Amino acid sequence: MNRLLPHPGLSALLVAMWMVMVNDISFGSLFLGIVIGIVVPLFTAPWWPGRPHVRFAPGIAYVGLVLWDIIIANFEVAAIILFKPNRDLRPAWLTVPLDLTTPEAITVFAGTISLTPGTVSADVSACGKYLLVHALHAPEPGAEVAKVKARYESRLMRIFV
Repeated sequence: MNRLLPHPGLSALLVAMWMVMVNDISFGSLFLGIVIGIVVPLFTAPWWPGRPHVRFAPGIAYVGLVLWDIIIANFEVAAIILFKPNRDLRPAWLTVPLDLTTPEAITVFAGTISLTPGTVSADVSACGKYLLVHALHAPEPGAEVAKVKARYESRLMRIFV
């Protein structure tokens, strides 16, 4: 089965995206999506040599957590902008030490931080051990780093085994 579907998650994503793009639920569209979902990963598998094993159940829970955090952070940022005077704002550059080792996990971590309003990941160190993050309001930078690591990085370590 691993030879036919070397990247099952990518195959499922390709089929789903194909169905969204053609905007037609028919046997022909589904069949072509399945063909694309099988052929593309088969031909690209040689360029993915040490891909990490991804656990999908914790991944789905992680997506739910991130969506919830995006909603909450939108309200928090709106409150900061509308009700907090600029002189009380405490922006900060945070250096987040990384326990994640795979490039895919680090990319998801950086993307998660950038998707959440009020923070943006700016750079990964050359050694791959630190992530530079800008926070709109971080009165206690150490607490913000601990929060990000506990909330996102620890869960990503369970997803990317």
